[in-house]
Amino acid sequence: MLGSFPPPRERWTMDFYYPNFQNDMWRIFGLVFFSEKDYFVTANSKSFDELRIRHFLTQKGIALYDTAEEVIRHKGNASDQFLEIVKPAGIFFSSRGESEGGGGDSILSQIPQCEAIITTGQKATETLMAQIGSKQMPPVGGFIEMFINNQTIRCYRMPSSSRAYPKSLSEKAAVYAQLFTDLNIR
Repeated sequence: MLGSFPPPRERWTMDFYYPNFQNDMWRIFGLVFFSEKDYFVTANSKSFDELRIRHFLTQKGIALYDTAEEVIRHKGNASDQFLEIVKPAGIFFSSRGESEGGGGDSILSQIPQCEAIITTGQKATETLMAQIGSKQMPPVGGFIEMFINNQTIRCYRMPSSSRAYPKSLSEKAAVYAQLFTDLNIR
């Protein structure tokens, strides 16, 4: 599961993915898997429970990363609208730009059991598709199939978990619930 890039550090409430308490990713997961939006919220209601999240992701076999390793935030905020990707993450190719056959240290080559790639928003999807030169974009809530590492992998495009995205929490959770049902992760 790939996002674009974390917000500026001053917005973090934990040292893990989707650290901004205003981002709804962990509330979406709480609704989808536990029917409780605050399932991953700490007792003080000011941050997310990183250990609980990590344990849950490990149990479910869900890996997280960003589609970029180096960015410029032109407005200094969390918005992807003003995010410039300087160096994309080596999802399909090594960080040195070598193909998987040449470098072998691409992210995907390190997880050969990967069955699907999920992007969480427009910028993440655009960045991922640009890496492989694909002009085809999956629809929001849908997927396209790609032949990677001698296997067919579904590439899903999910709605952004940002509160700026024009869907309610429950609407976003319904789309994610369908994704996890499709992937037999429930």
